[in-house]
Amino acid sequence: MFTDYKPHRGYDEYFSAADEPRRALSPLLSSLGQLGLEELNRNHVAAGMLLKRLGATFRLNGSGNRGVERILPFDPLPRLIASGEWLTLERGLVQRLEAIDHFLADVYGDQLILRDGIVAREDLETSQGWRPQMQGFKPPLNKWCHISGLDLIRDGQGTWRVLEDNLRCPSGVAYFLENRRVMKRMFPSLFSGRTVQPIDDYPSHLLQSLRELAPWTERPTVVLLTPGVFNSAYFEHSYLAQQMGIQLVEGRDLVCQDDRVWMRSTGGLEPVDVIYRRIDDDFLDPAVFRPDSMLGVRGLMQAYSAGRVAIANAPGTGVADDKLIYAYVPEMIQYYLGEEPIIDNVPTYLCSRDKDRAYVLEHLSQLVVKAVAEAGGYGMMIGPHAGQEEIDDFAKRIEANPRNYIAQPTLELSTVPSLSEGELFPCHVDLRPYVLRGKGAWVSPGGLTRVALRRGSLVVNSSQGGGCKDTWIVSERGNGQLQLQGSSSC
Repeated sequence: MFTDYKPHRGYDEYFSAADEPRRALSPLLSSLGQLGLEELNRNHVAAGMLLKRLGATFRLNGSGNRGVERILPFDPLPRLIASGEWLTLERGLVQRLEAIDHFLADVYGDQLILRDGIVAREDLETSQGWRPQMQGFKPPLNKWCHISGLDLIRDGQGTWRVLEDNLRCPSGVAYFLENRRVMKRMFPSLFSGRTVQPIDDYPSHLLQSLRELAPWTERPTVVLLTPGVFNSAYFEHSYLAQQMGIQLVEGRDLVCQDDRVWMRSTGGLEPVDVIYRRIDDDFLDPAVFRPDSMLGVRGLMQAYSAGRVAIANAPGTGVADDKLIYAYVPEMIQYYLGEEPIIDNVPTYLCSRDKDRAYVLEHLSQLVVKAVAEAGGYGMMIGPHAGQEEIDDFAKRIEANPRNYIAQPTLELSTVPSLSEGELFPCHVDLRPYVLRGKGAWVSPGGLTRVALRRGSLVVNSSQGGGCKDTWIVSERGNGQLQLQGSSSC
């Protein structure tokens, strides 16, 4: 099957630089060889049809009610991560979120990190995620980040790095769960006699974490607040609500009275203790944020301030999603925790700094430039793949609004074999693990591996033609091979 497969330069997760199979993956490669490329392609087509029947679809940004529902392209070759390596990543993710949580409590409180000059006040207060309305708020358990999806990459040497932080309404977990379901149904032979850490208990961990945010009652009522059916992630909203056994609601289903949030039902008003919100801060409460919002609930922030409802994630967390604030996280870890980062950032130039900006403008053809508040692969230029017209355009944008841009080296993201045009091709990947934080912290085993299915592309976002893979966390045998757990336990 892999006779004609040629890894790119950099780090391929199936094969070494000498194009030799990594010994740890030999059991999987043997099973794939027995399956054969023709059967793999046939089952791949069937997997896409199954995902469509399951409703695992999304809408492109801006498509609105005229958009066409699409499945997230699924690639059947799994990505494997050794359990020992994964334990280090888990510790790094928990460490990073602990520091970010301290940062959020601080900047909306005493602002010591600003006083001590670690983070520039101007960089904070010019962030599109900054919500001055949240100053003085203390969320339940004094935690701000409850559900996070941090994007990790492996560079050309195989070193893990954090690429982005996603704290407002991180998406993709439904596809992470459905990928495993489809793999087990369509490719059972790959699991036979082997072990993979299970992931199907994510919804129960999520529900437990949400319930822990309401310590004032022994039986908290949790709801998932969605913008509605035309949102690009509505499938995920309805899927998670169903899996947790909670109500999926829109703003019109909720009302605030006597500093409490109530849900309208056929039996009258029922109290709500925890809201897993999947709408942006600006639309949560027209009395505090955007007055023209039709998606939120008037009076919600008053109930939140009174400590009678929990909101996950807390409003205001988006300031830490800002790609400029991201650059400060290693310093946050040292400042708040007194530790060195377990997982490093990607080296980052801040165009708001004169020295960095001068370097970026001189080396635009070699760098990746990102708008700090954009997502989904938008507002980005990959210098080595850009034409002169695009480079000149981004130079003008940076000079006009330097605060809005960062730049990073063009990294050789690791590759994993993927089906591209019916053949196996080395495609670049990233990884979005999910971290839940209630009274404690829990990290999903693996996460959503996103894959750049367009040949040669570094952009993994679904809105830019990217797809996804199943991610297996596997234990190591004494001989250096990876042992995979039986399908009954995954």
